[in-house]
Amino acid sequence: MCNDKNDKSGLVLGMVAGAAIGAFIGFLFAPNSGAETRKKIKKKSNDLKDQAKSKYDEFSDSVKEQYEHVASDVKEKLSSVANSATEGYEKLKGEVTSKTENVQENAGSKLNDLKK
Repeated sequence: MCNDKNDKSGLVLGMVAGAAIGAFIGFLFAPNSGAETRKKIKKKSNDLKDQAKSKYDEFSDSVKEQYEHVASDVKEKLSSVANSATEGYEKLKGEVTSKTENVQENAGSKLNDLKK
């Protein structure tokens, strides 16, 4: 699952970087004046910045969503483990109490037999 997202984000990053490099080279070889070329470069860099911010926001939202999902799963599993441990403790406590009572009864019975 993570590899797919890494592959996708790497692909998107590569595409954005390729587009930026291509646009930059295109501007350098374009038959425009220096001022006009600088304006185009500034506009394109702003566009690329906006695209990068958008992709970052998407990625950030995705990471937050995955974190929340994992945190929820962990909380649920820890709750289940805690419940199982509590149930096991209560069962063991009942068995120990029962056996202790049996030992007390047997000891009392043996003591009474010895007194006779």
